[in-house]
Amino acid sequence: MLLAGLTGGIGSGKSTVARMLADRGAAVVDADAVARELQQAGSEAVAAIGREFPGTVGSDGVLDRARLASIVFPDPAALGRLNAIMLPRIADELARRIDGHRGAGRVVVLDSPLLVEHPRSDLDVLVVVDVPVEEAVDRLVHERGMSRADAEARIARQATREQRRSAADWIVDNAGSLEELVGKVDDLWEWLLARRDGAA
Repeated sequence: MLLAGLTGGIGSGKSTVARMLADRGAAVVDADAVARELQQAGSEAVAAIGREFPGTVGSDGVLDRARLASIVFPDPAALGRLNAIMLPRIADELARRIDGHRGAGRVVVLDSPLLVEHPRSDLDVLVVVDVPVEEAVDRLVHERGMSRADAEARIARQATREQRRSAADWIVDNAGSLEELVGKVDDLWEWLLARRDGAA
């Protein structure tokens, strides 16, 4: 098994690259999806969030994600408190899912936005999906309906573009068209297969 970390800033197109790798045969473990599953209504994590951030959980046990985001993204200390609740739970579930692929000879892709901020010692390679910051902001504004201030605040809370690029074993430049991205992911997939086979 080759464990490849896949990361990139918000608006970089990381999730699109993950889907393309899955189409080529990778087993993708999605950290954001795990976080959403752990934040289902009535879960232990949601109860802990409700105690730490009053007013973010309704009487039905459903987490108000937009309200929580409006609290934590402008405030590094609040984000740190949220991370203290979520990150250990996410790490445990990711480890369980990754372990499920061991011995299968697969390329396993851990899709996570925080692999530079929170490095993992078990990754064989780190792949970074990269776009200029201004392009990421434009995508968030026009494709996700965020305000420019919200998009810039979220980007500011992540590792810098330079930090991600310096940590990468492979960089996918996603500033071009979707057609160009397909070719770049093909190249990445061939490299991942070669790394897997070389380590076998």
